[in-house]
Amino acid sequence: MVAIIKTGTSIRSTFYYNENKLKERVAECIMAGNYPDDATSLSEQERLNLLLKLASLNTNVVRNSVHISLNFDPSEQHSKALLKEISQTYMEKIGFGDQPFLVYQHHDAGHPHIHIVSVKVAHDGSRIETQNIGRNQSESARKEIEQEFHLVKASSKKQQQSEHLKPAMVSANYGKVETKRAISNILEGVIDKYKFTSIPELNAVLNRYNVTADRGNEESRTFKNGGLHYRLLNAKGERVGVPIKASDFHQKPTLNYLQNRFEINDQLRQKDKLRIKNAIDFTLYGKTNVTLDRLTNILERDGIDTVLRKNDTGLVYGITYVDHRSKAVFNGSSLGKNYSAKAIQERCVAIDTAMYNRLSNTQKQEHLTTGHGQSATSKSYWLETPQQSNDARLANGEDSLFDPVKQDGFTPAGLRGNKRKKKKGSLNHFKLVLLWHPTLVKTISAFGK
Repeated sequence: MVAIIKTGTSIRSTFYYNENKLKERVAECIMAGNYPDDATSLSEQERLNLLLKLASLNTNVVRNSVHISLNFDPSEQHSKALLKEISQTYMEKIGFGDQPFLVYQHHDAGHPHIHIVSVKVAHDGSRIETQNIGRNQSESARKEIEQEFHLVKASSKKQQQSEHLKPAMVSANYGKVETKRAISNILEGVIDKYKFTSIPELNAVLNRYNVTADRGNEESRTFKNGGLHYRLLNAKGERVGVPIKASDFHQKPTLNYLQNRFEINDQLRQKDKLRIKNAIDFTLYGKTNVTLDRLTNILERDGIDTVLRKNDTGLVYGITYVDHRSKAVFNGSSLGKNYSAKAIQERCVAIDTAMYNRLSNTQKQEHLTTGHGQSATSKSYWLETPQQSNDARLANGEDSLFDPVKQDGFTPAGLRGNKRKKKKGSLNHFKLVLLWHPTLVKTISAFGK
């Protein structure tokens, strides 16, 4: 089992990411932990309101939402009852056992997985600390749950993957024999295992292991004759060593062979699109502070390499995703317009803007009271927002865009009024003007004394 924990500033975004999956019929809400009623008996608004109610108890907690995904090995097919039990156990072990949480079983990826949505504010208004929770509590909980429920261990899977391939090392005294042996080992682990549909997609994998497939320039004899060479790369990505013809390797990974693989791979990789798309959407959905570098790092932890193609000026013009779990390789545009290099850069935020947004989110709102003449343990209290409790019109499901609770504890920078800065030296300037008025000279002189 692999557990991924993310925190965010918007409970709404986290909640609707999963609720939208319900509407698309690719997910089910199988559990409402610590709610007054079962998940099947609660409306969408009631499921959301309890999370917002708790968040309103401490608006100083800016990153108040918790989004967890528990991922299981493709060979595992667990019942809903077992998934509920695993979810409850996991939340207890990481310190969220008393928190309300929603469990969604997703059916839109090649492996079974569930998503858990919760909130970082406890019933007494205190903050639940999540710093290093992934490294400490979650990692410990994962190992104990794997043992208790006899799950496939993630550590053993990682070990198998790490032993699969090692980058070809470039020595100072490389020759044809040493180069061929190093390249051959990499080709054997890539050509027939990864699903690529072009030479650039193949190189997105090979370059990771210091190898590249080279057709030469369009005017070269190799290119015109449909030839292909394989070469080693150094740490800077520069081609070094002796180029070896594809036909010289015992695997015979020639251009003709690869072109036949392209057609087969295009069919085989179709089912793997959703995992990469979901990983990207899961990271970016509702976020305003994710840079391209941060997205790349998060995807890498999920087993997906993001290979950026840049021109001489450093401008990104292409993007390729390499999923080392499904062994599928996709050019960004192959996944859809929203995953191309241009779209991803637009969905991510520039580094300077990200820093600005983090500074702007320090504005706090006034604490909201929790009284309203209702018991804090009653179902109607916890499933209504403070605004709904005071306004009878919202009893019929009306929503208010200006409900402070539904703004998740902060106001977007673009909607805030400009605070006028007091100009330095303005008082001295005023005094200077007065000095020119002859009738006030004596008064000012006296004031100076």
